[in-house]
Amino acid sequence: MELNGIKINQKTEFTRRCIGEAVIKLLQSNSFEQLKISEISKVAGVSRTSFYQYYTSPYEVLNDYLNIIVSEYLLADKKLNDDDNYFATPHIIFSFNFFDKYSQFFLTLYKSKLYSVLIEAVNDFMIKHIKLEQNISVYKLYAYAGALLNSFLKWEENGKKEKVEDIAIALENFVYK
Repeated sequence: MELNGIKINQKTEFTRRCIGEAVIKLLQSNSFEQLKISEISKVAGVSRTSFYQYYTSPYEVLNDYLNIIVSEYLLADKKLNDDDNYFATPHIIFSFNFFDKYSQFFLTLYKSKLYSVLIEAVNDFMIKHIKLEQNISVYKLYAYAGALLNSFLKWEENGKKEKVEDIAIALENFVYK
């Protein structure tokens, strides 16, 4: 796999993760518009040249970081879930628990008014990974993507007070009823 002509390996993924985490850290105290490549590079511990080797903007960093998370998710899902039904309660529970590890990333984007980055990534995932496997309307996928993302963000934002199982059942019912 390549990113902007660079072969991806452990070192390049580590560098990309550092840059992504730097953007998130900076977004916690700055608006997206205030982000500077020099500051991102400094916080990430990389040179500006290294930044530009992978990206042209902080927006690209966020999209790539989401791609890293989704790749990790797909690997974990393949190992743990025999069932490809992304709409079933067990799979929803798995998804919430997996993405909970990245709650700071998701909540920071959400609070930084970058919800569009998240929903586009979820929509893209639905089209690439679910539409091909299941005969389902694209608009039903979009509705489910929005319900899933919004429920996850609100669950995180509210301090995970509700049982993830209850949310998963509600989301499964949303799809099937």
